[in-house]
Order: sequence, then structure tokens, then C-alpha cells
Amino acid sequence: MDFSSLNPVAILVSLIIAATPLLFAALGELVVEKSGVLNLGVEGMMIVGAIGGFATALETESLVLAILAGAAAGMALAAVFAIMTQYLLSNQVATGLALTMFGLGIASLLGQTYAGKTLDVAAKLDIAGLSDLPIVGPLLFGHDPMIYLSILATIGVWWFLTRTRPGLNLRAVGENHDAAHSIGYNVRQTRVAAILFGGAMAGLGGAYLSVLATPLWVEGMTAGRGWIALAIVVFAAWKPWRALLGAYVFGGVTILQLNLQALGVAVQSQYLSMTPYIVTIIVLVLISADKTRARLNAPGCLGKPFFASS
Repeated sequence: MDFSSLNPVAILVSLIIAATPLLFAALGELVVEKSGVLNLGVEGMMIVGAIGGFATALETESLVLAILAGAAAGMALAAVFAIMTQYLLSNQVATGLALTMFGLGIASLLGQTYAGKTLDVAAKLDIAGLSDLPIVGPLLFGHDPMIYLSILATIGVWWFLTRTRPGLNLRAVGENHDAAHSIGYNVRQTRVAAILFGGAMAGLGGAYLSVLATPLWVEGMTAGRGWIALAIVVFAAWKPWRALLGAYVFGGVTILQLNLQALGVAVQSQYLSMTPYIVTIIVLVLISADKTRARLNAPGCLGKPFFASS
């Protein structure tokens, strides 16, 4: 193996790009789970965001409209989940799984006319005097705006949850919805808002993947990233800054296996492609082993339906 062919800076840039869709989806799901709702439909919302963003970018040639379309598509699917679980009181786990299957199916149907097509989107920032700096330039000043937005979103979610009254209300609803309801908080409204936000963030992640990260449409291109985002939320112990770390760790594993394949490692490519998902399973098993700590970190009413007493 010739390691001299590897460019560490290029690998780190690729890692950041691979982590960004995971970070968007994980932050959205983190807020949803903080409200006490478990939405397993992240994969479905990401894939509809991917086809929505790609189709819009191809038809309008507008990056802004493409990103907004991806967020809107994810939010629309999340609205279905919100109606089913918060108003019709369907089972959250079963509804989330159905949402993923529906999202994958509708994206496959809508994407038939776009299969194999590519985009030519140039969105990288070029800051004079900074982007051309060795090492620091490409790592800090040569990215597209969505990468910087993902970092700002991490800060924003942390600030919202810890420094604002609506964020504290949302956390109260997630910890004990009956107590929150008894003192006048609108549990259903809070959870619906959180679900819609989570859908928009998952849609953003999907749109980023199909429009900027890999500007083409391939059926099933999210390839399990929604499930990895769910694992990141648990890995992060429902803390935004740890979600940022988790996204970059899992993004790094993805880039590692791609580079190992490029180096011609004497392992079948199928086994290397399994690496991110094996790591996901291992992380979840290790976290689940400490049940006491997991219970302390998880929202108290996570996954529990709310029945208004009056």
C-alpha cells in the first residue's frame, strides 16, 4: 500500500463533508427526542429531502431554492408523523418505521426521471487571502455555506435548549409531560413544533447530500445515514456539542473505509462498506450496557404517548 498517495488535508475536508448531513439530521432528531418523541423516520425524511433538493436544483438551478425544497419535503413527511402520533395517537416506533419505508418508496418513484443525472453546483466560499492559505485555507475557509450553517445550527440548538424559555419548556415536556401539562404547557403543540423542526433538519441533510456532497441522484443514496443519525443522538447523550463530535467521528469512519478501498486493502469492498454500520452497532451496544447512565441522560418521557386529562 502506498500511503504517500494520501493527502491528509483532502481527507479532512472529505470528512467534514461526510459529517455534515449526519449533523443536520442528528440535531433535528435530538430536539425531537428532547420533547419526548421518538421518530425513527429520519431515513425517510432524509431521502425525500434529497430528491426534493435535487429535483429543485436541476429544474431551477438555484441552490437556495434547492435547500429550502429539501427542508420543506422533510417537514411535510414529519407533519404526517406528527398528525399520526400526536393527534391519532398511533405507536411512535411503528409510525416512524412506516415513515422510513414510505419515504424510500416515494423518493424512488419521484426520482425515476432523475436517475443518473448530475448537477454542476459551485457553492464554495472563496475568501481572498484566506482560502489560499496552506492547510488552514481549505480546512477553515474553503467550504460551502451549508457546512458553516451546520456549525451555527449546533450552537443555535444548544442555545435554544439551555438559554431560552421555549427551550426549557420543551425539555420540561420531554422530562415529564403530565407535570408540564398541569402547569399550563401545551404538550401537543410543543411536540408538533419539535417534530416539524426535526423533519426540516433531516430534509436539509438529505438535500445537502444530493445537491452539494455528491451532486447526483441515485436511488437509496442516503444509504442508512438516517439510522446513523439516530445512533449519534444516543452517542451524544442528547447534547448538541456531542452530536457535533459524533457526526465527525462517524463521518471519519465513512471516509476511512473509502480511502482503504482506494489503497487496495486486501479486504473485500463489501466488508469495508459495512464498517460505518458495524461501528454504529458497537457504539450502541457499549452505551446500552450502562443502563443507569442511559436512563439519566435520556428524556424521561421519551417515546411515551401523552393523553391530556382535560
